[in-house]
Amino acid sequence: MWHDGHMTPVRHVVLVHGAWHGAWCFSALQAELDRRGVPSLAIDLPGHGASTLPLSDMHGDAQHVVDTLAALRSRGIKNVVLAGHSYGGAVISQAASTDASVNHLVYIAAFAPEVGQSVMAQLIALPRHDTALGGAMVVIDEANTTINPELAQEAFYGRCGQAVVNASIARLSPQPMATMTQEVTGSPRDTISSTYVLCLQDQAVHPEHQKIMSQLCNNVITLDTDHSPFVSMVNETADILEQIARS
Repeated sequence: MWHDGHMTPVRHVVLVHGAWHGAWCFSALQAELDRRGVPSLAIDLPGHGASTLPLSDMHGDAQHVVDTLAALRSRGIKNVVLAGHSYGGAVISQAASTDASVNHLVYIAAFAPEVGQSVMAQLIALPRHDTALGGAMVVIDEANTTINPELAQEAFYGRCGQAVVNASIARLSPQPMATMTQEVTGSPRDTISSTYVLCLQDQAVHPEHQKIMSQLCNNVITLDTDHSPFVSMVNETADILEQIARS
């Protein structure tokens, strides 16, 4: 069956997590993509998940993605589908503005800042809508925030099974405020095709905000779920990524 894989080349999906999370949040999605023969890699941004690097800022996170893409290219892996969740949308925007090897950008309930915008600036420019995340964020010190574990479920995992919610909350980690205030320096969506996955029951990035940001992408796909569709709607999220990776 070896030759079958070569007849229908499928691009790698590279997954970039959002704030307070790690590569671990994509494990169920990656298992489903594996079942479909779609190769995927999830990146731990510096200081998150299993990373032993110090926490960084948005530009440092984006550079880490760029470095990862360069390492993949050295193995012959090019034209990747680069997907970012939540804050990860800013990271992939910055990374793709300095790395020309990305074939398609996917924004999963994500921020999609334009050139000169930070996540915070994009948020402030939108109409005011409160979310459960607003109440769940806790300031640790002048540099970092964390999530109140009692309020994490409502903010991130409202439609997810309780067992996976418990396992997810246990892995949340601090997030530097600088990641939200640094500006994106390029406009990769001008030259790279993009898809926005809009989550209608999101309590972290408000659906009304997602509707506005989704208009900055070429394609919009709507899922009737929470902020974590890679857990709550694994098959539907895999469908989206598989279709892009095989197109």
